Amino acid sequence: MNQVTQAEAISSYAQASKTAAPDKTNVKKSKVGGATIGNPELSDRAKKYYEQLKKKYSHMDFILVSEDKKAEAQANAGKYANANRMVVLIDTEKIERMATDEKYRKQYEAIISGASSQLSQLKDSLGANASSVKTYGMQVNDGGNASFFAVIDKSMAAQRARIEKKAAQKKEDQKEAKKAAEEKRAEKRKAEQDAGVNRQEWDDADTVTVTASSIEELIQKINSAISMGRSDYVRTKEETMVGGQFDFYG
Repeated sequence: MNQVTQAEAISSYAQASKTAAPDKTNVKKSKVGGATIGNPELSDRAKKYYEQLKKKYSHMDFILVSEDKKAEAQANAGKYANANRMVVLIDTEKIERMATDEKYRKQYEAIISGASSQLSQLKDSLGANASSVKTYGMQVNDGGNASFFAVIDKSMAAQRARIEKKAAQKKEDQKEAKKAAEEKRAEKRKAEQDAGVNRQEWDDADTVTVTASSIEELIQKINSAISMGRSDYVRTKEETMVGGQFDFYG
């Protein structure tokens, strides 16, 4: 009889402990202010850590990404372009875990620090092409690594090339040249996509975002995208006339 009573007591205690244990899946979360992509939400503890993280790396611009927008994050990064600061895309899942797991936090903070150091050396490597880059950034990925991106203003590249070629075209000529080049540019969009270039249709400026898994690859893609931009726009009036005389109105 005593054995049955003991078993029942143990069972009751286990059930009570289970009921009292906090359910992590039901932690209250709320929306986060500042630069975001999607509608990210964080727990209070994660919010506090996120603010500390931003202060620790105050020379960077952090953008918090909701889980459902991770794949789209880089495509929208150019909206937050800042020529003097690096953009860091990081999702809510990582912030939540970094807030509670010290080992995980150290791992990802080291990734952020390392990427910052590498990206700061990009301008020297790019030389004159650096002036055509609106912003540099990184996305903190799953698996303990980061990918890199750059938002490029192709109109700036074109302007510099026009000066180099001493082709001082008027605004009207530039608009005509741009219109005449639409067909060629449509063909080049496919080539850009194959080269890892993502054209930003939402931006008034003619910008593209290039992404890479390493700094070396990023430099190569930046130079390639700028070269494409120059070939699209840098054409003298005489060049735009070649093969371009069609009478559409009969």
